[in-house]
Amino acid sequence: MPALADRLSALTLELVDCASESREEQPAIDLAARLLADAGVPVRDAGDTCLIGGTAERGDRPLILLAGHLDTVPAQGNRPGRIDNDTVHGLGTCDMKGACAVMIELLRDGLHTDPDRACDVGVVLFGREELPFVETALTPMLERETALRSADLAVVMEPTSNGVQGGCLGNLNATWVFHGTAAHSARPWHGDNAIHRAAAGVARIAQVPVEHHEFNGLRYAECVSVTRIGGGVADNVVPDRAEAHVNYRYPPGVAPGSAEAQLRAWCDLEQTELRIIGNAPSGAVATDGPLARALIARSGREVTPKQAWTPVAEFGLLGIPAINYGPGDPQYAHKRDEQVAVSALVDSYETLAALIRTGA
Repeated sequence: MPALADRLSALTLELVDCASESREEQPAIDLAARLLADAGVPVRDAGDTCLIGGTAERGDRPLILLAGHLDTVPAQGNRPGRIDNDTVHGLGTCDMKGACAVMIELLRDGLHTDPDRACDVGVVLFGREELPFVETALTPMLERETALRSADLAVVMEPTSNGVQGGCLGNLNATWVFHGTAAHSARPWHGDNAIHRAAAGVARIAQVPVEHHEFNGLRYAECVSVTRIGGGVADNVVPDRAEAHVNYRYPPGVAPGSAEAQLRAWCDLEQTELRIIGNAPSGAVATDGPLARALIARSGREVTPKQAWTPVAEFGLLGIPAINYGPGDPQYAHKRDEQVAVSALVDSYETLAALIRTGA
């Protein structure tokens, strides 16, 4: 059998070269299903770009679910991939096909059937994670597959450089519309400039300070930003409408409704309207369970907060304790030069294999 590093790098490259941009991920789902089935691993299609392999319900042993998405952001001239200098390069290597290769290889190597294992292990693969939360395939699948909710821990293998990250921020997106009155730009006093109104609104958001919140010893930053702005119809027309996109990242412990109320308070200006277009909830900080503590110890790294949104929130909403842990380095996610180190893949595999075998 080829060395572990060779197997993991080759499998990562195979997954990378299987195009699976969001909404077009079925070929990668089919490839993963075939790889598992050919190795004799129990695997089944859970519908709507979701796949379940290995053990799917808790028995006598604690159940660990390894979870990850097979969709990617659009290609940037970085597919097909390549292996060079002990690194796999290409679309999705970091976020998160390298992690998916680790999951698949753990099952293909029979960790789920080792008679001396301390824990059972299942793998959950899904699509559309890179799209707005309203399009998620994971939550509906977890609602259909009630047995999965018996898991003791879900390890969402988002890029963390093989350190455990707890919880996740909520992600609220809104369109802020500014209304005015059109006029000739030579006589602007006959109108009401919507872009000028938007400038005042953007300045107001810019003055909202970053606030820090602590949960289970982890410090999360609450922040709000205007990320896009546009308006106007011609160079000589005072515009009667402008729009800004507002993104609010809120910490664990804040309910989606409360986050929406806070954003509306910040954006409460005359002749404006705020339209919520997406609200992905924050994720609970589940780092104090025995399996989570064991993974933290085995990682050899301090646990840190997840200063972003991940599917740990979806597992948490349905009562499954979840943490972030994966081989990708976050600095390479979604970049043209996306990559993952082969040594990181091996480290991730060996750490998870030891956790499954010993439970500690």
